[in-house]
Amino acid sequence: MRLSREKTNRLSHVITDFLVASDDVVFVEDRDTIRQSIIQALQALLREEEQVELQVRQKIGSQKREILEGTEEWDVLYRRYYAEEMRRLGVVHQTSNTQNT
Repeated sequence: MRLSREKTNRLSHVITDFLVASDDVVFVEDRDTIRQSIIQALQALLREEEQVELQVRQKIGSQKREILEGTEEWDVLYRRYYAEEMRRLGVVHQTSNTQNT
């Protein structure tokens, strides 16, 4: 996912404001330093997600037969491979189609 600089900046302000309002958080750095750290963390996560998406697309593209993007089969494979990559990275990925067992 790509976020514009403005959206990333706005998100960093929202997160910083939330942290400032919390009684459980004590700032040891100034607010702007914290906000800049949040921006760096968001950008790193977004870059990582882009790499996962690229890997997933490559995996789908390497199938023996061509699977067209936009088809149900492509969507199923994309979700499966994306979840696998996220688990590999240690990120729990839940879908809205999970069933109670």
